[in-house]
Parts: sequence; structure tokens; C-alpha cells
Amino acid sequence: MYQEATRVLDPKVFDDLSRRMAENLPRGFQTLQDDLQRNIRSALEAALGHLNLVTREEFEIQQAVLQRTREKLHGLEQRVAELEKTHSA
Repeated sequence: MYQEATRVLDPKVFDDLSRRMAENLPRGFQTLQDDLQRNIRSALEAALGHLNLVTREEFEIQQAVLQRTREKLHGLEQRVAELEKTHSA
């Protein structure tokens, strides 16, 4: 069965990464730190937006849906097994 890997990024990652990049720029650029940080964050969001990413919330919702589906499937498998046993007896 084919399963696609799901990558999840917390929006705080963009803020933290852009802040770190801006802080490590040479002193002359640090006066533009706020502008650079916003621009870096925008560039990161745009670049990562092309990837197949979901938010943490979307991931957790789908994880819960999958868990409920597995539970229903397990119940149905048991019911079918019981019906097959009853029918063959």
C-alpha cells in the first residue's frame, strides 16, 4: 500500500528561523533586521508553500479521523467474522 509522507511545520518555525538568520547577518545589515526578518519569513513561506505540507492542526484532525476509521474497521471485521461463523454453522 502506498503511503505519502506527511510533513508538518509549526508556523513558529518560520519566525524562529527568520529571526536567527537576521540575527546572524553582519552588523551593517542588523539595522535592517526587522525588515530583513519579515522578508526572510515571507521567502521561507513562499518556498515551503510549494511543498506538500500541512499544519499541525490539520495533521492532528486527520490523525483522529484515521483512528476512528481504524476502530470502525476493526468492529466491522469482527462482525463479519461472527456472521461468517454463524452462517457456516
